[in-house]
Amino acid sequence: MEAKVIWKSSGLAFNGTADSGHFIALGGHDEIGTPNDGFRPVELLAVGLAGCTAMDVISILQKKKENVLSFEVSVHADREEEYPKVFTQAEILYHITGSGINPASVERAIELSNTKYCPAFAMLSKSFPITVRYEITEVE
Repeated sequence: MEAKVIWKSSGLAFNGTADSGHFIALGGHDEIGTPNDGFRPVELLAVGLAGCTAMDVISILQKKKENVLSFEVSVHADREEEYPKVFTQAEILYHITGSGINPASVERAIELSNTKYCPAFAMLSKSFPITVRYEITEVE
């Protein structure tokens, strides 16, 4: 994998790109006197973790023919107060809305993602504890 950031010639504004060819804006924040004009790089670690496991879990649930109507994965990460302000722990919440969703299917999909398929989980869980939980909202 190749990735790079390209400075936009002012402040802390960059465009990031990788093998996919897509771009994402990176930027600073008001606390350090720069415009709030893009993702902070450390935010992308949390978004990457959420996205990696989300793609695994939804694909497994679809293969199991679960009737998922909406699906959301959120990551809450605690950080050190002092620099470099690393993550100290995180929680992943999977929220599944659907009809007749089997909790055992959800648990297995999460387990497979976090033990076999998601490289972001595998890498980050070596650095800090990550807990997982899920909520199922049943609709008719």
